[in-house]
Amino acid sequence: MATKPDFIIIGAMKCATSSLHTQLAQQPGIFMTTPKEPSFFSDDSQYARGIGWYEALFNDAQKDDICGESSTHYTKLPHYPHCVERLSAYLPKVKLVYVMRHPLDRLVSHYIHQWSQNVINCEINQAVDQYDELTAFSCYAKQLEPYINVYGRENILPVFFEAVKAHPQRELEKIARFIGYTQPVSWQEELSLQNASNERIKHFKGYDMLVDSKLMTALRRNLIPQFVRDVIKKNLTMQKRPMLDEKHIEDLTKIFDADLQLLGNWLGTDLNCKNFVNTGLSESLGWK
Repeated sequence: MATKPDFIIIGAMKCATSSLHTQLAQQPGIFMTTPKEPSFFSDDSQYARGIGWYEALFNDAQKDDICGESSTHYTKLPHYPHCVERLSAYLPKVKLVYVMRHPLDRLVSHYIHQWSQNVINCEINQAVDQYDELTAFSCYAKQLEPYINVYGRENILPVFFEAVKAHPQRELEKIARFIGYTQPVSWQEELSLQNASNERIKHFKGYDMLVDSKLMTALRRNLIPQFVRDVIKKNLTMQKRPMLDEKHIEDLTKIFDADLQLLGNWLGTDLNCKNFVNTGLSESLGWK
C-alpha cells in the first residue's frame, strides 16, 4: 500500500514555508519530501507524471512516520484552478497548514523573488499593475476559501509568519500538535529563516552552472580579480529593498483589508493591514 502524506504546507509563498519544511524534517518520526515543493496537484506538467511519481516521493519514509510535503503553488489562485479538486480527490482527509504574512510584506518579497529569477524585470509599482499574482497571492481568505469549503476549518491550521519569526519553538509545537506528532519538537536555531537580501541577486540562463557550481567558484577566485567580481556582483544585485508608492499602498491596502475582514471573521477577530502583525503574534489565534 502506497504511503500518502498526512499533512501538506499549502503556502503562502514567501512566508517561511521552506524554513518550516526544513525544521519539521529535523524531527525524528516526521518525513518531508525532497523536493520540498512537488507541486503535483497544481502544475499540469507535474500532474501528468502520474500518481505513481508522487507516491514514490514518500518511498523512504519509515512505517510509522508522519509524512508531509510543502507546495506553495497549492494556494496560487487563479493560476492553478484544478488544484483543490485534484488534491481532495486523492487526499480527502489530509491536514493542511497555511502560513500568512503581512500582505504588503509578502507582496514585496514575492516581487524580489520574481525579479531575481528574471520573471519580472520592471520596478515594483509597474509590476503590481502588470502582474496580478503579486496581489492575488496575498489575498489569504480568497486562497483559503476553496479549501475550507472542501476540508472544513478544523483540518486547516492558520499560521502567521510574524509569530514563527518571533516565537519559532511555540509555533513549531503548535504545528506538531495539529499534525498528530506526540514527541517533543526542537527548533534548530542554526537553520534560520532565509534572509531576503540573499535573494536579491538576478539569476540568468546557466546561473547554477556558472555561478553556484564549486568548480566555477574556484576558477573565479583564482582567475578573476576580487574588484572585478565585486563590480559584476553589484550590477546583478538589487541594492535597495523595493518601495511601493503611496498610491499603490493605498489601493492595495483597500484590497487586502477587504480580504482580511473575511479572514478575521473566520478567526473571530478584527483583522486588517494596520493590526495584522500584532494580531498575528497572538498565541490563541485560531478559527472560531
